[in-house]
Amino acid sequence: MFKRIIKGGNKKPSKSDTDDPSYNNPSGQRSSGSVTVNHASRAAAGPHSQPGRTLGAAAATTPLVLPPLTSVEPLPAFRDVPISERQTLFLRKLQICCIQLDFSDQMQSVREKEIKRQALMELVDFIQSGSGKITEQCQEEMIRMIGINVFRCLPPAAHENTGQEVTDPEEDEPYLDPFWPHLQLVYELLLRYVVSSDTDSKVAKRYIDHSFVFKLLSLFDSEDPREREYLKTIVHRIYGKFMVHRPFIRKAINNILYRFIYETERHSGIAELLEILGSIINGFALPMKEEHKLFLVRALLPLHKPKSTAVYHQQLSYCIIQFVEKDYKLADTVIRGLLKYWPLTNCQKEVLFLGELEEVLEATQTAEFQRCMVPLFRQIARCLNSSHFQVAERALFLWNNEHIVGLIAQNKNAVLPIIFEALEKNVNSHWNQAVHGLTVNVRKMLLEMDAELFDECQAQYAEKQGKAREVEELRELTWKRLTEAADDRGGDAMVVMG
Repeated sequence: MFKRIIKGGNKKPSKSDTDDPSYNNPSGQRSSGSVTVNHASRAAAGPHSQPGRTLGAAAATTPLVLPPLTSVEPLPAFRDVPISERQTLFLRKLQICCIQLDFSDQMQSVREKEIKRQALMELVDFIQSGSGKITEQCQEEMIRMIGINVFRCLPPAAHENTGQEVTDPEEDEPYLDPFWPHLQLVYELLLRYVVSSDTDSKVAKRYIDHSFVFKLLSLFDSEDPREREYLKTIVHRIYGKFMVHRPFIRKAINNILYRFIYETERHSGIAELLEILGSIINGFALPMKEEHKLFLVRALLPLHKPKSTAVYHQQLSYCIIQFVEKDYKLADTVIRGLLKYWPLTNCQKEVLFLGELEEVLEATQTAEFQRCMVPLFRQIARCLNSSHFQVAERALFLWNNEHIVGLIAQNKNAVLPIIFEALEKNVNSHWNQAVHGLTVNVRKMLLEMDAELFDECQAQYAEKQGKAREVEELRELTWKRLTEAADDRGGDAMVVMG
């Protein structure tokens, strides 16, 4: 049967086959029809070239023309056919994999689904083994097949159907795409192709182009975490292998983040995109380009604003720290950005901000610290007095960091007067015993740091409290007089009416 298929491979395609445009196929071939490829850019091979010598080698023979697929039948394994027939078999297996099947109904097309799954597994093994090299025609058709399978309309997200807020994915059952058993094999095939040492990026970039990469990035909004994980790995590998795509990938991710921040505040793959960016930022050369600093200010720092920050905060914090560690002069910009987006009513978010702030301060030098220490410690003082014990406790933990204590010690004349009142209030009136105990320890540390300055602050605090008591007594006295006057007027009015 397979010989009959091969014999039919040289049949001239019908006009209907060549005129029917297909999805993401510049040669104008149908997804399940003829796979003739004859690009003008593919010149005839020289006398010393060998067909299929590497993934990047141009085919020395005339491109294969296969007839349209009329039925789904099992094909032999690559090891069961001669080497000279494997390229044709590869294209035939790709044809089968281009067939669209309904995976929402497990009982429908069971035989066809199994044949397609076997074909995908054999394609993955063929690429991964490296034993059989594929021609440019096979590469193009493989990328086209991958596009047909993975580039699709994503199902509506849960919040689109119910109107619910985006929540932490760890708290809810993740959405599992019924197409995944086959999608996983398609993604695995793409990954193996990209990471293969036989893949020539100069040739592969013709098929993995900007349009292909853009569509991959749009799939990060999938609710299935397994798909996002594969996409993260593949895009990261593409970024590393195809230098020509690097500016485009950064810009495309930036645009996704901008739309999330300033328009929708809804996207399933922000955490994965930030993981990719973390690796990219780690590789930035110094001195850092201005465009990278603008990205920090315009995209990363505003990502602290959305309500769903907790979902991706760990990855975001890593990106921010990478910037500060690469260029310590950015510490002031980062700290002021955190203060700008500091939450007012979300206590759990405040705890996250305090943790990130500690990491930033660890990489901060004295000069940058001095530029922002006044507004910074005003905010820390507010956190110290928070009625939510976790916020107050996390703020007090900053004094467990030796580097931060060192920065405070160098600038104690500016810092201590700002936070002294907050510490005294905690000692006198905070309801939580753990916060009370930590405050006493911090207060003792500051006393040992500079007893004279501590006494001055205590005297100023006592004076301020005395004035506040006087004002309060005066206010109460005024209200008392007003009350008495009102009572007297009320009594006179009753006498007159009587």
